[in-house]
Amino acid sequence: MALIDVVKFDGLKNRDWLIFKYPSEDLVFGTQVVVQEGQVAIFVKGGLTADVFYPGTYTLSTQNLPLLKSIVNLPFGGATPFQAEIYYINTAVKMDINWGTTDPIQLIDPKYYVKLRIRAFGQMGLKIGDVVVLFKELIGGMQKNELVRFDKIREYYRGILVIKTKSAIADAIITNQISALEISIKLESLSEQVKEKIVPEFERYGFSVANFFIQSINFPDEDFEKINKILEDKAAFEIMGDGRYATKRSLDVYEGAATNQSGVAGAFMAGGVGLGAALGAGAAMSQTVGNPLHNEETKECVSCKARISVRSKFCPECGYNNSERVCECGNKLMPGTKFCPECGKKVEG
Repeated sequence: MALIDVVKFDGLKNRDWLIFKYPSEDLVFGTQVVVQEGQVAIFVKGGLTADVFYPGTYTLSTQNLPLLKSIVNLPFGGATPFQAEIYYINTAVKMDINWGTTDPIQLIDPKYYVKLRIRAFGQMGLKIGDVVVLFKELIGGMQKNELVRFDKIREYYRGILVIKTKSAIADAIITNQISALEISIKLESLSEQVKEKIVPEFERYGFSVANFFIQSINFPDEDFEKINKILEDKAAFEIMGDGRYATKRSLDVYEGAATNQSGVAGAFMAGGVGLGAALGAGAAMSQTVGNPLHNEETKECVSCKARISVRSKFCPECGYNNSERVCECGNKLMPGTKFCPECGKKVEG
């Protein structure tokens, strides 16, 4: 067999590699092993971890291969040939490992009551903390001259990252009642929470988590539009006042219906609103401009709870009939009553 004089791995310029299995297993006492900064060389025989070499240049001998010697019962002295697997492991910190949630987290925003599809993205840094544990958990079964990159490790741990991150975000939004629009100011604390949860998981496989960051939490534009509409309506409500805003919303509905191809009357009838009610709403609007509702005595709509004038028969917000009714027995009925509480007679209409 061809014996190897020098064992060396120069690594990759981008430092993206994690594990490299040296292509030959035919060694001899006297062979030089070169381990560069940021590397560790581990000798393996029969699936068992033997000796570990840290940065430096070594001439193989029974003195620096005590564990391997005990495994294969190597004799002393001479250029004795033997076989062993050599793995180079990158111990430098890999700082730019990107991650992201593949599937959105579907949550109800606690402030705006809108269902959102939330995704999170970030970056983490990993370093090999225990090469022996790493070998036992991950390296077994590698082929000769095979190279394992950090991308492979990211795929291994994607499930852990996603589960822990989703849990932290959901807890912040649901339990702590933080709106998705305001959660960006919590990214630092959320990152620390997730890091605490994933550190033990990575340590089980010989890794040390150098850092972990949630860089952004976002959701689709169409979900944001729902919240944006609520914010616009809220602003209009605060500027115009309760009664004016309710009347405006009602007339917006009528105006939209009037533009339908079926015509004004048909649109109102199709929506269950009579033309008279629309005209009545217009008159109400005219009165409102001159006399805002907050200057009048108001009552609460039985149906939608909007504040309306005590003189309004129909709610300008939802069109519900709020007029006072009297039963045949003479008892006054509250709007929306289906049976008279005095005589039990069913209220018609």
